Amino acid sequence: MLLLPVAACSGTSTTPDASATPTPSVLVSTVAPRQGALPAVIAAYGSVAPSEIGTRTFNEAQPGQVTRLFVAPGSTVKAGQSLATFVTAPTSRSAYAQAVSALAAAQKARASTAQLLTQQLATIDQLVQADKALSDARTSLAALRAEGAGAPVHTIVAPFAGVVTAVAVGQGDRTAAGATILTVARSGGIVVTVGIDPSQRGAVAVGQGASLKRLSGGGTLDGRVVRVDGALNAVTKMVDVDLSFPAGALLPGEPMQVDIRIGQIVGWVVPHAAVVTAGGGPRIFQVQAGKAKAVPVTVRLSSDAGDVVDGPLSLRLPLIVAGAYQVADGDAVRRR
Repeated sequence: MLLLPVAACSGTSTTPDASATPTPSVLVSTVAPRQGALPAVIAAYGSVAPSEIGTRTFNEAQPGQVTRLFVAPGSTVKAGQSLATFVTAPTSRSAYAQAVSALAAAQKARASTAQLLTQQLATIDQLVQADKALSDARTSLAALRAEGAGAPVHTIVAPFAGVVTAVAVGQGDRTAAGATILTVARSGGIVVTVGIDPSQRGAVAVGQGASLKRLSGGGTLDGRVVRVDGALNAVTKMVDVDLSFPAGALLPGEPMQVDIRIGQIVGWVVPHAAVVTAGGGPRIFQVQAGKAKAVPVTVRLSSDAGDVVDGPLSLRLPLIVAGAYQVADGDAVRRR
């Protein structure tokens, strides 16, 4: 009699009903698909530097001494502002004085020869030689004067408004003939110079817009391509590209990242996280009847702003973004 309840209880099944078990699903977030375009860009790196066509380097044709310096690297100057005082070397001043004396002597010799010719005491050949000596003396003096030997002391002045980018000497230094003293870049003549791969040169043209960003951090600036070099840089083996920027916004020497906009890529614009590339070709998952549907795509552009892809996407089905790498084709999903 005591065993009957136990037997009755043991006849009751405790196995759960399989139909009552919830189907596993993946929690995902989605966005609506859209067609559009994103800018195609070429990323390049370089620095702020004076443009080759907007720079003036000062030197002296005569040896001498820089007795005063009025500027330093980075100084902003106005047109006509004094930059340095240069004193010509004594040897140059002596050569100029000798040339002046030689010209005076040649003039007297020519006049004397011409007078003797009228008295038939000189020949025409002698007058021709005197004329040549006079011409040679004038030429020598003009050359020395053009090279600055005639001005013992003179001031180097800025020919335009700009920035002093380099000072090659110190105050009191003696310089050789032709030695660089300082360099001034014209205002607006300072550019961002970057290097691009030679294969990309055909896509870059003067006038294209660009985004400029300091590698040290900060916001972006708008720029524009102003020059594309036609030869490889001998050092970097890249093609140099110059870009303009708002005057005064950057300083020479700052390292920069540049994104040159070379056109528009049209197609399906999707978040970068929506494109799955692991374990096969690129694909995107759309939600259809509560399940993930894999759609193979071709990536035409990949960027921080999003990707542009081609493929048989449906405008009516949402795209999986967060969770795209956790699902497979046919998996059940639930949306946030």
